[in-house]
Amino acid sequence: MYGLIWRVLPGPWASKFIMAVGLLAGAAALLWFFAFPAISPHMPFNDGAVDIEGAGAGSSGGGSGEEGASGTPEEEAPPGGEGASEGGG
Repeated sequence: MYGLIWRVLPGPWASKFIMAVGLLAGAAALLWFFAFPAISPHMPFNDGAVDIEGAGAGSSGGGSGEEGASGTPEEEAPPGGEGASEGGG
């Protein structure tokens, strides 16, 4: 196939090479801008194997119920902050 294209192109080796590169670039552009966008809706690339909306245990997305609706743990930190020590010393 490539030999046939090479024999059909006119001119010396350098002009055949330039025309062959041009044909290759033209074919790639046609595929990139016309063919691939036309078949994209029919391809399964964006179809997931897991149903995302039905995968969680609740609407918050938490799995074990340890987190509240805001996504933070239900247990709050002590009033002194995280760096406060319990001992007096």
